[in-house]
Amino acid sequence: MFETVMLLVVPTAVFRLLGALGVGRFATWRVSAAHGLAVLLVLTAAAHFAPPGVTVMPSREDMEAMVPPFVPFPTAVVYATGVLELLGAAGLVRASTRTPAGIGLAVFFVLIFPANVYAALEDVPSNGDPATPLWFRIPEQLLFIATALWAARGGSARPDGERPSVGAGSAPADGR
Repeated sequence: MFETVMLLVVPTAVFRLLGALGVGRFATWRVSAAHGLAVLLVLTAAAHFAPPGVTVMPSREDMEAMVPPFVPFPTAVVYATGVLELLGAAGLVRASTRTPAGIGLAVFFVLIFPANVYAALEDVPSNGDPATPLWFRIPEQLLFIATALWAARGGSARPDGERPSVGAGSAPADGR
């Protein structure tokens, strides 16, 4: 049940430790969390494409079972959401795209929440494990949304996470 949360927390902590050891890219918790969320998304996206019989993660069939019956073309939806997770992960690791990626992922997490509710209420197992209960899925999803939005606030070309001031590196607007 806590595996997905650990897929966010552990990489975030490792990236921040690297930052503390001098790796400038991970100089802040916010940037480390953005990269941690990217790791989570790459690993969860892999499940969207995993064939049946894979035992280290849920398979595409497990993901299809989570799709509520009112959603048409569940296989296509699973593939599409996997691609969106990969695109979101890529967007998070680039400072210049982190803000739109974080906002887009927050919206994405809200849009896929009905699948999580359906899976919890209908006891849809995942990789042979019992369904994650709704009391856990709700705060988990809120954590992912909050992390995506927090990462979005840190979009910047500077490793310290601060946004450059207007006109930085160029002549003043009045020509002086």
